[in-house]
Amino acid sequence: MIKNYLRSAIRNITRHKFISFINIFGLTIGLTCCMLILIYIVNELSYDKFNTNANDIYRVTRSFNTADGIDNLHLGAVAPPFGPLLKNEFSDIKKVTRVFPNGNVVLRYKDKLLTERGSYFADENFFDFFSLKTLKGDPKTALSDPFCVMMTPDMARKYFGDEDPINKVIRLNNQVNFKVTGIYEPFPANSQLHPQMLLSFNTLRDSTIYGEKQLQTNWGNNAFFTYLLFPKGYNVDRVASLFPAFLDKYVHFPGQPGNFKESKFSKLHIQRFLDIHLHSHLDDEIEQNGDIKRVYIFSAIALFILLIACINYMNLSTARSTIRAKEIGIRKVIGAQRKEIITQFLSESVLITCFSLVLALVLTWLLIPLVNKFSELDLLFSSLYQSKILIAVIALPFIVGLISGIYPAIFMSSFKPVKVLKGIIKVGSGNISFRKVLVVLQFSISIILIIATTIVFQQLRYIQQKSLGFDKEHIITIGNPFSDNELSAFKNEVMKNPDIKEFGRSSRIPSGRLLDDQGVSVFEGSTSQPVKADLKFINVDYGFIPTYGMKLAAGRNFSRDFSTDSNNYIINVASVKVLGWKTPEKAIGKELSYGGVRGKVIGVVNDFHFESLHQNIIPLLMRMPPFANNNYSRLSVKITGNNISGAINTIQETWRKAQPEIPFEYTFLDDRFQKLYNSEQQQGSLFTIFSCVAIFIACLGLFGLSAFTITQRVKEIGVRKVLGASIPQIVTELSKDFLKLVIIAAVIALPVAWYAMSKWLLDFAFHISIQWWVFVLAGIVAVVIAFVTISFQSIKAATANPVKSLRSE
Repeated sequence: MIKNYLRSAIRNITRHKFISFINIFGLTIGLTCCMLILIYIVNELSYDKFNTNANDIYRVTRSFNTADGIDNLHLGAVAPPFGPLLKNEFSDIKKVTRVFPNGNVVLRYKDKLLTERGSYFADENFFDFFSLKTLKGDPKTALSDPFCVMMTPDMARKYFGDEDPINKVIRLNNQVNFKVTGIYEPFPANSQLHPQMLLSFNTLRDSTIYGEKQLQTNWGNNAFFTYLLFPKGYNVDRVASLFPAFLDKYVHFPGQPGNFKESKFSKLHIQRFLDIHLHSHLDDEIEQNGDIKRVYIFSAIALFILLIACINYMNLSTARSTIRAKEIGIRKVIGAQRKEIITQFLSESVLITCFSLVLALVLTWLLIPLVNKFSELDLLFSSLYQSKILIAVIALPFIVGLISGIYPAIFMSSFKPVKVLKGIIKVGSGNISFRKVLVVLQFSISIILIIATTIVFQQLRYIQQKSLGFDKEHIITIGNPFSDNELSAFKNEVMKNPDIKEFGRSSRIPSGRLLDDQGVSVFEGSTSQPVKADLKFINVDYGFIPTYGMKLAAGRNFSRDFSTDSNNYIINVASVKVLGWKTPEKAIGKELSYGGVRGKVIGVVNDFHFESLHQNIIPLLMRMPPFANNNYSRLSVKITGNNISGAINTIQETWRKAQPEIPFEYTFLDDRFQKLYNSEQQQGSLFTIFSCVAIFIACLGLFGLSAFTITQRVKEIGVRKVLGASIPQIVTELSKDFLKLVIIAAVIALPVAWYAMSKWLLDFAFHISIQWWVFVLAGIVAVVIAFVTISFQSIKAATANPVKSLRSE
């Protein structure tokens, strides 16, 4: 019986090649999109699960709040003393490890001098948390001693070639020598951190900056990512509930009263390790995380596209029911039961879907490299080899086949043999309505995707074109390794080039996050009043504001003519408001204390977007501390743009003379801002692709449905032509019913798209307003595409010779 079903299914597929091609091609494209999105989702959900103890690892985070209790900063890292103290305070914590990102470092080995990214200081029990294979060295002891380093094979090969790297010595930042004590396999792509080099944490105990005392008492440097390992199945809420008392017991700053409660100003939180990648969006993550919302969005898109392909099958199968009516009648006459006929049609549906799945898997395998290049992801076809995923993939053709074929099977198996064999077969209004519903659903999904794509690109263009409050063009940013005297000589030499306009220093540069806050008080006479405001700060010099072309709303810039400027401040307009002054002009000359340093406001700069447009403009204070050059970690150089390569060459040559031990590296500021929106750029591009795929599949089904419908009306068309109907009239008559369905789809899609995209735009503090014309345009585009699809068949039928269609009458 099964063999008979399959033989029959193959015969029907080969007999109706056009319809079968549309079904197979549509399902193949739909399943390919689903496979690609499935691989992406599996990749996102698999982050950090390679670690043996992943389910029992948690991360400690720290949030800070204003005096009125509002959280204004939440960091993924904490201060260095927290790790050991938590282990000592809570006996249920099995182990603690700390990871301290070390940024870019300059490594020298013999004549090789390179800048390396991805270096981290790590505790000796790092490998108890992160399950990586150690290729050389002992993971239990390799990070125990100070000035030891472990690295990946690629890093070792880069410096040592084929030599054994163990016990080789490399020099870090031309200051300290490190001995190689181990080689470990690189972290997989689906990990929240990717260190190329692990430096022993005990090195920091001998550091002039940290040292043992700083690591035990420095509560202000919240840059140490701290992980806790608990027993299996442990209820971590018990420990988390004791965190406020823990803070009050241990955290004390110099000069604070004995009854000071740190828990009023900051909180410790505990975060599940496996939730970090998709659910954590804190102010200072170790690497850029994913987003569970994106997983939901692309899951929905995959289902929508597959649904559109299934609808094609349903529509085309029911539409050609009149062709197979006699087949069904004969089967019933010779004794076939209704359930057997249903099984026959479902077997055809499953067979088509199985064939489509095979083609889709091949297409997915071929497209994976292109998708990785396009999306900057590291997706692997082998992600599908997991047992749970394989079962789902194997079950997919049966599920899709049943969904696609169940309605046509039930509908066609209900035909009465007496009527169909007499030629009395009428497709009832009920199934016509159902087919119409399916077409409306197809185009509703397509129109929603068109609108979503348009709004995403509008927002991206808005981001790119919106004035940031300063000029980001032609600004080169560089790290600052100079001493005061070295920097002065470097600047003087560079500024001799007429293509270089301005030169400034700062502790942070626009496109980064503002994380530093030291508390502010405003003076009225001789008394100070603390302000309940979150006022961030950056250190700047005389050249910072001119370099960025910022405009002053009142007052002046820092100047060498005023020796007291090292104790004065420049604030932005947002700060004026939170500090209680009515206008920028009234703020000039006001006294305030910031970080315990009393000074006057000498200037107010117009608000500018230091951070991305996802964030609101934050009240900001700029100061010029009377300290050494190490308060300014970044250099910004404004060039004219007339001779960019010449200006860069000048800076590079001067750098090589001044810093021969440090490779010259630079970035353009506008590139840094562009990277802030990489996620949205990828999302917009993927939306475009999936919108085109959805529309294509919908049009493919509409093309087949209209072709079949027109074939059924060929004699009607012939009669109309004989009676004098023109080609435009016939095309209009044949197209109008389908176009009505597309218009109805547009009406349904518009409010759904508006609601969904309004929610998406809320992720941006600054965003576009959704314009009415976007919805009109999407509706017109859908109608035009549908009309072009239908008119191809309509014009072909309208121009046919009526004699051929009527001569059998």
